Amino acid sequence: MTLHQTIRFSWLLGLAAVLSAAISCRTTHRAVVVLPEVPGAKYIGAKECEQCHEEISRSFKTADHARLIAEGKNGLGAGCESCHGPGSIHSDSGGETKPPYSFTSGRPLPNGQGARLALTTSRSVETVCYECHLDIRGQFNLPNHHPVPEGRMSCVQCHPPHRGIAHAGGSTALLSREENCLQCHPSQQGPYVFEHEALREGCTSCHSPHGSINAKMLTARDANLCFKCHFQQFKSGSLLIGGVDHTLRLPQGTCWTAGCHEAVHGSRVNPSLRF
Repeated sequence: MTLHQTIRFSWLLGLAAVLSAAISCRTTHRAVVVLPEVPGAKYIGAKECEQCHEEISRSFKTADHARLIAEGKNGLGAGCESCHGPGSIHSDSGGETKPPYSFTSGRPLPNGQGARLALTTSRSVETVCYECHLDIRGQFNLPNHHPVPEGRMSCVQCHPPHRGIAHAGGSTALLSREENCLQCHPSQQGPYVFEHEALREGCTSCHSPHGSINAKMLTARDANLCFKCHFQQFKSGSLLIGGVDHTLRLPQGTCWTAGCHEAVHGSRVNPSLRF
């Protein structure tokens, strides 16, 4: 290869590296949202909210949702207002008029003639969450889901918006994250004489927390759910699981409905997780 060809090859190689870096995926910690527009109201920034909501603002600095505050001299610190709407009218009224999206019934905004609107402008918590979490909205439309669309649950029961990680529990208290599920599902808590070790991995190792096409919100509808953890071995035409021949047992149904391992969360009488 001549010197000219070497230089040309090096140049093409460098160009390919630049193009690859430009189009490659990368992780970012920035979040971009489309802020809701409310006629007559303006965005005043999260700093103004601190004047009256000092405790919430102090806790919010460690919250996952605090990343909605844009950085830079031209950025708007709209962390609070990205969910509650522009707060100028709320601030100017000294708190008498609730924010556009206060999530509670309250005094509605005045119209141009000074009269009060007949309908409040508050909207449900879920509608606000869906503005950014469209994939979760789709999961709640699946056949089996937590009763959030029916109004019997709220997103904030599991995802506190104002403090720390956006999961109840979580962070350095991982076990308390599962305790959040056990508040509504106490029978799964135990204690059990024979524990299903999957419980140590958490409820979401088997269950989709928002919605699923499978019964009981399982991540898989058949034995493939169990096969994620339980090793299978083929030997002399037989299927061995845990050293036991399951060749004829698997066609009878799922592991927890075939009369074998019904006590999927744990058993008090049988090491094979039977009742």
